[in-house]
Amino acid sequence: MRLPLLNRASFSMGRKPMSPINQRRWRNFKANKRGYWSLWIFAVLFVVSLFAEFIANDKPLLVTYQGEAYFPVFVAYPETEFGGFFETEADYRDPFVKELIRDSGGIMVWPLIEYSYRTINLERRALSPPSADNWLGTDDQGRDVTARLIYGFRISVLFGLILTILSSIIGVAAGAVQGYFGGWTDLIFQRFIEIWTSVPQLYLLIIIAAIIEPNFWILLGIMLLFSWVALVGVVRAEFLRARNFEYVNAARAFGLSNTKIMFRHLLPNAMVATLTFIPFILNSSITTLTALDFLGFGLPPGSPSLGELLQQGKANLQAPWLGFTGFFAIAIMLSLLIFIGEAVRDAFDPRKVLR
Repeated sequence: MRLPLLNRASFSMGRKPMSPINQRRWRNFKANKRGYWSLWIFAVLFVVSLFAEFIANDKPLLVTYQGEAYFPVFVAYPETEFGGFFETEADYRDPFVKELIRDSGGIMVWPLIEYSYRTINLERRALSPPSADNWLGTDDQGRDVTARLIYGFRISVLFGLILTILSSIIGVAAGAVQGYFGGWTDLIFQRFIEIWTSVPQLYLLIIIAAIIEPNFWILLGIMLLFSWVALVGVVRAEFLRARNFEYVNAARAFGLSNTKIMFRHLLPNAMVATLTFIPFILNSSITTLTALDFLGFGLPPGSPSLGELLQQGKANLQAPWLGFTGFFAIAIMLSLLIFIGEAVRDAFDPRKVLR
């Protein structure tokens, strides 16, 4: 018997062939051109930001000195390594260090942007407009805005992704338990969620910020305390609807445990509705971090942040490039995520899948 071309190719590569319904979903996703290309653009921007140290850094990618190769991006070399006087890490922007390397016949290979997010350009004043040296100008401390934008984009997306993944795991598990068992379990859980969501999250952050300085992980933990609730209602509704279906009753009759029934048989159906919410939850997570940074309750001072960039734009109206850069960066990023979410929703729309 001859296998279809797609299946033969899939088997020859050692992969399980995609089911027809998933093929239709993928076609529906690609049919939404705006969402499809938004996914590619967002993925490229995120992957590029992961290598921010190789794009924007105040350390060279490669230094050759007396026939030896050095990689300052990976290793902190003391100034004495290049013939200097101090045991502290070499400042490669220092004219003295540059002259030592140049006199030895060595070279320095710099990244595309010769500034890190924390580097202060002493050759230009603070709040300098865009130039060939600083493409998007400098902020109120003389730091390169382009470098801070790249690093800030990475932190925002990583924060959003980690928060979305963790909150989705907790929210799906909680909604599954609540919907599958129902009864008193569902009732008590619903009352708990109502009380928990009434806690003023912003006030809690203000109190914690007054006691300790929040960092990436502390903020993530605080946000996780509340963000998991977003998916509970969706998963609960799916489990309540499907828990008495015939195949579930048959699984119980065969003696399958509740855990296997919940996560092997019911969860795949609930994930269809859940996956359509994931891009919007990611969007909300990034927006929350940006808002906290804008209000001054987010990442520690000096951290590259899109919200901090917006705050600087608000405080320095005479430097419009700060506000415009922050606004357009956030607007483009969130718009891409919304378009991706719309495409995912179209892909899992049963009216389109069944065509």
